[in-house]
Amino acid sequence: MSVSSALPENSRETAPAPEEPPTGLGGRSAAVLAVLCGAIFLEGIDVAMLNVALPSIRADLGMSTGALSWVLSAYVLGYGGFMLLGGRTADLLGRRRMFLLWLTVFVVFSGLGGLATEGWVLILARFVTGLSAAFMTPAGLSIITTAFPEGPRRNRALLVYAGTAAAGFSLGLVVGGLLTAVSWRWVFFAPVLLAGALLAAAVPLIPREAAPSPKASGGRFDLAGAATVTGAMLLLVYGVVRIGEPGAGAATTAAVLAGGLVLLAVFTVVERRSSAPLVRPGILRSGPLLRANLGAVLFAGSFFGFQFVATLYLQDLRGWSPLQTGLALLAIGVDSVLAPTLTPKLVERFGNAWVILGGFLLAALSYGLFLPVGADWTYPMMFPTMLLTGLAFALAYGPLTIAATEGIAEEEQGLAGGLLNTSFQFGAALGLSVVTTVNLAALGSGATALEGFRAALVVPVVSAALGAAVAATGAGRRRA
Repeated sequence: MSVSSALPENSRETAPAPEEPPTGLGGRSAAVLAVLCGAIFLEGIDVAMLNVALPSIRADLGMSTGALSWVLSAYVLGYGGFMLLGGRTADLLGRRRMFLLWLTVFVVFSGLGGLATEGWVLILARFVTGLSAAFMTPAGLSIITTAFPEGPRRNRALLVYAGTAAAGFSLGLVVGGLLTAVSWRWVFFAPVLLAGALLAAAVPLIPREAAPSPKASGGRFDLAGAATVTGAMLLLVYGVVRIGEPGAGAATTAAVLAGGLVLLAVFTVVERRSSAPLVRPGILRSGPLLRANLGAVLFAGSFFGFQFVATLYLQDLRGWSPLQTGLALLAIGVDSVLAPTLTPKLVERFGNAWVILGGFLLAALSYGLFLPVGADWTYPMMFPTMLLTGLAFALAYGPLTIAATEGIAEEEQGLAGGLLNTSFQFGAALGLSVVTTVNLAALGSGATALEGFRAALVVPVVSAALGAAVAATGAGRRRA
């Protein structure tokens, strides 16, 4: 696939029209970007809407708290466990093909979730929905990174993409509250309608690509590498999810994590000996890529950990409704406006590393302002944290995506996207598990609910501070 294969034929050989600025996203490429942004918006809104519908689902299906937690965990397991394989599969089997196939699977199983009358059916549907997202998301991201050459246009496209993802999550909290008031089943049916429309638009808009080069895979698929890395990621994500589960045996959790690490070590050996490795070992020697992925783990951990604690505080302690909670968190969605407008200018002026560092510092400040939260805080007292969190997201999320894919060969763009999204998912699961563990430990030691929330809020503050330290190691380097 050529660098411009996702663009129309008449735009491959000619320069952009004079009236289009260097960072413009006009023509058919803008339509393709709109479809791919719609897919990442779908993913964000799907997850966010489900969060506020969980109490209604539990009441209607008669699920226990433990079973209900698996409605979320099953999605994370499918998404995080198969993301790396999904990214490499897009490179080897075709990005357009993988995107369309797994978007179709997403439609089918999201609809199955809405029709579920038993808890196990819903859990199965969420696992397969997460698995489909694991293949669809890196395929979509790699279509963008191969459609736009490195530089201002690609940066602009990626920042629009990142802003759309954030908008899906923030708007999903509000939309989920509204739909749940009608029926929780619409939390599943609404994504089916959106995904169906995206699929109908994607088929004619995303151009067919040339068959992947045989030398990209050495003429064969690395089955041993695929099996070991998928098994490793499934065990590691499952182990991390178990950390935050009340009553989960520590010995079993440790065994699961150890098994994941052993499989990861086996995967490393397999890849070094393979003539056509699933993950080329040399790609992991890229300093910017490693910093971007470690930063993604810490940023996602801090953000989702904070969002989880804030939601519990507002609903459990303050008694706010799901819709009120969603409206309170809506200010975080300011990043959907700032990411495609302010962030590109900052990246052009200061470079990715400095903008990412600024995002982490703002995140640490934002979560720190929420540490002294009281039982009678008014919303204006919470608003600075919500606004700064949105600004931090705008500064960090998109530039992390740029940094993780910049300088990577075209035939490995899917792999780079898979690595990054795996890091985000793993970080989110880790952040949720750690804040839950800290909160339960504080309550077990006799702390009040409010004191438990304050103790848990230390986790996102520390995670953001560590992310700032990682970003600082690359901020001093001269940007290209």
